[in-house]
Amino acid sequence: MSGNAAELVARHRPSLDAALAAIRTREFFNHFPEQAKAYPPERAAEGKARFEALLGKRFDLEQPGTDGEVGGERSPYGFELGVTYPHADIDALLPAMAAALPAWRDAGPQTRAAVCIEILTELNEQTFELAYAAMHTTGQAFGMAFQAAGPHAQDRGLEAVAYGYAAMNAHVSQALWEKPQGSRPPIRLAKKWVAVPRGVGMVVGCGTYPTWNGYPGMFASLVTGNAVVVKPHPNTVLPLAMSVATARRVLAEAGFDPNLVALAADARDEGLAKTLALRPEVRIIDFTGSNEFGDWLERNAVQAQVFTEKGGVNTVVVDSFDEDQYPAALDHLAFALSLYTGQMCTTPQNLLVPRDGIRVGERAVSFDEFGTDLAAAVDRLLGDDARASGILGAVVNPFITQRLARAEGVGKTVLASRAVKHPEFAEATVRTPLIAAVDAADTGVYEHEWFGPVSFVVATDGTAHSIELYERTVREHGALTAAVYSTDEAVIAAAEEATWNAGASLSINLTGAVYMNQSAGFSDYHATGLNPAANATFTDHDFVASRFRFVQSRRPA
Repeated sequence: MSGNAAELVARHRPSLDAALAAIRTREFFNHFPEQAKAYPPERAAEGKARFEALLGKRFDLEQPGTDGEVGGERSPYGFELGVTYPHADIDALLPAMAAALPAWRDAGPQTRAAVCIEILTELNEQTFELAYAAMHTTGQAFGMAFQAAGPHAQDRGLEAVAYGYAAMNAHVSQALWEKPQGSRPPIRLAKKWVAVPRGVGMVVGCGTYPTWNGYPGMFASLVTGNAVVVKPHPNTVLPLAMSVATARRVLAEAGFDPNLVALAADARDEGLAKTLALRPEVRIIDFTGSNEFGDWLERNAVQAQVFTEKGGVNTVVVDSFDEDQYPAALDHLAFALSLYTGQMCTTPQNLLVPRDGIRVGERAVSFDEFGTDLAAAVDRLLGDDARASGILGAVVNPFITQRLARAEGVGKTVLASRAVKHPEFAEATVRTPLIAAVDAADTGVYEHEWFGPVSFVVATDGTAHSIELYERTVREHGALTAAVYSTDEAVIAAAEEATWNAGASLSINLTGAVYMNQSAGFSDYHATGLNPAANATFTDHDFVASRFRFVQSRRPA
């Protein structure tokens, strides 16, 4: 262990211990402050200046095998970033990464965990520039980008480090094995076990949450002794390029080969992810994105351990409300439908409502009235364009507006989508949600994901039918999140039972500042791996344990 690495172990041991405790207790814990006011006041201006200094320039990583440059990112807020990145010859890059593995493996779990925490700590120092990079590649409003690309992503990375460290230390690394032989001398063997990494892991970045979805796999692989090649989405390269640069610098300062982490940016439509996915050196793949490519990876990358998070039909079962709960619940749902223009894998899509209506206190509210009340709540939330822009962000991809146009012809429009004028970025495309009413019989409409600001109020035969439909559609088509609103404990119990069978994460009667879209690191499991929306969880033991194997040697003692 180098002197710098030893110092990192001592410095970060308290942070590791706190994270290890948090994954056991599941209580509130965040290592990296999530509020901008918790950081020195000069950081905001400095971070913006550092982000702007990157624009229009080459992002140099000094990686082996560079054979050209790629770029082409455009801010959803209306300007070209102009950043170019090294394009890698993978025939040169992958062997260089593999050559870095033995020393990293031999460093052991404690040293690797400390180096990983140092990388995350350095990334936290860059939170403001990461936030601007995320904002101007994903279209998130700055407030969301600050948290999602910064401290929330960093905490998810630390969570993966803690799980990986715990898995590798589940038992001793050496033992004296002694088997009695009656009157004869015992058989004595000295045994040693080493956590051997699988090899090179690949993180396939997504176009909406590149760091939040990327860090769990990246740090789970690193802490368990693997190298990581990061293949970013062509629209959102910069946040991950900045992360790779920081990781490479920290690794080198700690005495390790920086080629343990590398960037594999590709030209648009080059398809480098498919090429890398089939390489024999790539033994782990972490993917967040479309069902089509996720399914392809699961079928074809047979040499690798593949972790996928894909799409689904997030569902809300609406049964009944207390009178004073109803307005708060409507406002809550309005925000959940609107946040980041519905461009989240956790945004609710299908609201299952009895066609005969629901109970609100002592009164009846019809199916149509519920839809009208929900639409009014969205209008109240987004009526002011400046406020709406801070909630909605910008549309990240033209297919979102194309999908909105298709949704205009589906069912009965309860709330039409409108264009919002952004107060600062006139070129940004900003759209409010569309809500349509459909019947439960219209399965071809609502039983597939409409990624973006499209949701459906689905008329069912009653709450029992809603719960049955919820369970079936999630089991068959997947979901990451679900919710139920009811004053009846029997209904809630039935919804929970359906949830155990369907494998979504259920929120019950939420009306406060925690939304069904959100999951908290160290406490909430993001996805379950039990339905088609994902085959893995951020983060549990299974997410880390298959990234390495225990290999032993033994000799007579």
